[in-house]
Amino acid sequence: MRLNLRVWRQKDLADKGRMVDYSVEDASEDMSFLELIDVLNEKLILQGEDPVAFDHDCREGICGACSMVIDGQPHGPQKATTTCQLHVRQFSDGDTITVEPFRAGAFPVIKDLVVDRNAFDKIIQAGGYISANTGSAPEAHSTPVPKAAADRSFAAANCIGCGACVAACPNGSASLFLGAKLTHLGEMPQGQPERYDRVVNMVETHDDAGFGGCTNTGACATACPKEIPLDVISQLNKDYLAATVRGKRRKA
Repeated sequence: MRLNLRVWRQKDLADKGRMVDYSVEDASEDMSFLELIDVLNEKLILQGEDPVAFDHDCREGICGACSMVIDGQPHGPQKATTTCQLHVRQFSDGDTITVEPFRAGAFPVIKDLVVDRNAFDKIIQAGGYISANTGSAPEAHSTPVPKAAADRSFAAANCIGCGACVAACPNGSASLFLGAKLTHLGEMPQGQPERYDRVVNMVETHDDAGFGGCTNTGACATACPKEIPLDVISQLNKDYLAATVRGKRRKA
């Protein structure tokens, strides 16, 4: 297959950046999209040019590192698929594919297709954990969990923190990510002691990081490769309102 790639090239945050056209003449339909970029980079290196910088790690749809916008859609046109799981067979011979970084105020571009997602780490550090007594492990059945709560917690825990929800949101909001993390812990008994401190600290860290507000367009859930349900944002709002009523304040 021959594929034409229009790739965003940007040296650093200060650089304005630009789209650059490339062609890959010998693309296989069995390649993943990241392997396609690998082939392009091998060609660029042999030509003495700077390869395209992009983020990746597991290449198994687990780590969330492969953040890029393909033809205007975070992670590309295939639903419930990360970029590393997207295959070239989703495109046709001769197609022109536009590849850009995730664009959001809270995700500054480091280089080319690589963005800084440290803002997510700050949100997790603000409350994405539980406190547990040290010592011997408790019995597995010592803390009963209702099946519905366990299922909802596991569904929210599927979030891999890739940032596709932020890239898809017209406001650059991370509410789906935040709602997933809060729902994951909030549905479990172990997450109750810090529940309301957690939501206040994480929401205010989210806002301080420069993420926008949620206006319920649903674009985030549509773009999510792990199909996190939109109603986790309702849980986020419910817990935040309850924390406000309880008079919770952000911890310094």
